[in-house]
Amino acid sequence: MSAFRSGCVSLSKWRNRPLLHFLLFLIFATTLVCADRLPIQFNTFLEKMNQQFGPTRVVVARNWQTMLVQSQNKTEQQKILIVNDFFARNLRYRTDIQLWQQNDYWATPLETLGKGLGDCEDYAIAKYISLRALGIADSKLRLIYVKAQIGGPNSTQTQAHMVLGYFVTPNAQPLILDSLITKVLPAAKRTDLSPVFSFNSQGLWANNSTQSVANPTARLSRWRNIIEQTKLEGVMW
Repeated sequence: MSAFRSGCVSLSKWRNRPLLHFLLFLIFATTLVCADRLPIQFNTFLEKMNQQFGPTRVVVARNWQTMLVQSQNKTEQQKILIVNDFFARNLRYRTDIQLWQQNDYWATPLETLGKGLGDCEDYAIAKYISLRALGIADSKLRLIYVKAQIGGPNSTQTQAHMVLGYFVTPNAQPLILDSLITKVLPAAKRTDLSPVFSFNSQGLWANNSTQSVANPTARLSRWRNIIEQTKLEGVMW
């Protein structure tokens, strides 16, 4: 112990040293973990990305990792805007039929970033997991199924759609992160969206209810599959 102490340098002397900053970056970059965060084992994630989609898509995955690491100390509002902007810049819209030859497929963030493509559910899931990794509590985030008005303000035509909602408090009006538009807007300004139900890893809510009505993994098999698959890809639920 005495030999160890004699070889140590006070952290105060290293506070502004590049090496210390680099070491701290490596600690957070390898595993994003703290009490409120959804930890991601990036060694596993990057290895699987390389195996499934090749080194070119590993670059995109590393960019995602860097964005998360660099956003750790931002405010929640800043984190929301940064994450929303990241996926707006790095993904393009594709239907499940075009991408997966299935009518409805929920992709993991690894699959979505690996393809660089996805539909509304894929955008919402990737943003949800990103914000959970940044320490935003699960109680503040819900994946929301809506009926989206299409064809203009006077149209009565709608289609099924998914967005991500951020709630400052349980009864607050959420901010909406959407794949249809790049702006993050309060729900009151999204008159083109009508909520049907919402969920996260803790509960499932009907319409605008404040009490969960079911276990989301029991009722939503695709959500259960997402949680099980992302565990294998390095997301430590």
